Amino acid sequence: MWLRGTACAATGLTLVLAIGCTGEDNESAPAPRKTSVSAQPPTPSPTREPVNPVSLPALMQEKHQGSDLRLGTVLARTEAYTSYRVTYESDGLTISGLMNIPRGKGPFPALVLAHGYIDPDVYTTGRGLAREQDLLARNGYVVLHTDYRNHAASDDDPDSDISLRLGYTEDVIGAALALRDSGRPEIDGDRLGLLGRSMGGGVVYNTLVVAPGLFDAAVAFAPVSSRPDENIDHFQRSDDDPLVAEIDAKYGTPEENPTFWREVSPRTYVDRVTEPLLIHHGTADDTCPIVWSEQMAAALSAAGKPVELRKYQGEGHTFYPRWPSSMDATMDFFSRHLR
Repeated sequence: MWLRGTACAATGLTLVLAIGCTGEDNESAPAPRKTSVSAQPPTPSPTREPVNPVSLPALMQEKHQGSDLRLGTVLARTEAYTSYRVTYESDGLTISGLMNIPRGKGPFPALVLAHGYIDPDVYTTGRGLAREQDLLARNGYVVLHTDYRNHAASDDDPDSDISLRLGYTEDVIGAALALRDSGRPEIDGDRLGLLGRSMGGGVVYNTLVVAPGLFDAAVAFAPVSSRPDENIDHFQRSDDDPLVAEIDAKYGTPEENPTFWREVSPRTYVDRVTEPLLIHHGTADDTCPIVWSEQMAAALSAAGKPVELRKYQGEGHTFYPRWPSSMDATMDFFSRHLR
């Protein structure tokens, strides 16, 4: 079992209103030990038997694996860190990514970064969260930015889209397990944090309910809704995406099959969350409405979970004007919980 996370001393919901506008080198890792873990049993709910394989309860029951973290080509060397292409194994797939390792004497706490939606046809390794990759490494964190399956040099999962991209959650869990048991002296596998943005914020929510205790703390920037049906309506149905018709035909609409849609929503399982969560959201975000974060934070708070929602007056989805202050809060949050 992976339950080793720390609990936040304070629980409940805090609303903070921020006023304002918005190479060629190759290196191989030491031989890692294979990691295989099982999640907690799913929270009892009105589920069908057997569990639908496309559901959060199915991921909760799965024996997740993450291993074989390997450093490849050096992408950049700075005065503060070295950036590498990396691969790791996640539940039978090879996943690519980017990793920044700080200079100096480790071991350093490690963060997994989950990026937002970028069309896989144009995505390249490490694309997304570039500002965060740099700043966090400069402040003493090993940063592993996962590409996810079907992105960059990762293995292909042809069922990813019709399975509501739940595989991205498996890839984040696999990244954490690969970091934890890499055997690399630079990495402190007992201090792990998770940060996701936009779609990656939804991956954060899923990870916290599927794998409680795997991380020590998590941060979500401008996350999508914790209800996948709401995301589909907002982003895909309104654009006449043909995938929506396939999803409706396979699973039924929320009106036709409410059980399925409850079981793919992390809001259904907030009672499983053990890690403190910090959510950043701008009041002027017209991509991911702030009400989505308000609803998830309220659900976590009602369940007695440690959550803080910081609202940024006038800030949009991109978080440019208030990004420095939001990252100061993020680094303070991680420094308190990754001790």
